[in-house]
Amino acid sequence: MGKAQPFVVVVDDDESVSRAIKRLLRSIGVAAESFASGEAFLEALPSIRSYHPACVILDVQMPGLNGLEVQRRLAGSGLPVIFITAHDDIGIREQALSAGALAYLRKPFDDEIFFRAVRSALGME
Repeated sequence: MGKAQPFVVVVDDDESVSRAIKRLLRSIGVAAESFASGEAFLEALPSIRSYHPACVILDVQMPGLNGLEVQRRLAGSGLPVIFITAHDDIGIREQALSAGALAYLRKPFDDEIFFRAVRSALGME
């Protein structure tokens, strides 16, 4: 029996952004699931024993828990984090990267840079 295909979680309160990212991921053979909030994602994570995303793509600015808070709560999980944001604040970028984020991409981002970050997170490069 083959190894299960890795999947990525997209956490963004903008449904059109989530759909676009999932479409990009499918184009490189990566499955994705999306959540509209950090709270919804964090609630789902421990509730399903076999639920192990290979990477999480977080928006920085969301109602409720922002992306940095979700990243903080994931600390120690070993789950790679890639940030996407429309608000490129150098202080937030530094905070995200110093906390271990693999990438911090400003929307709209270059698809090839996004693909490289995802492939790196999934160990495909």
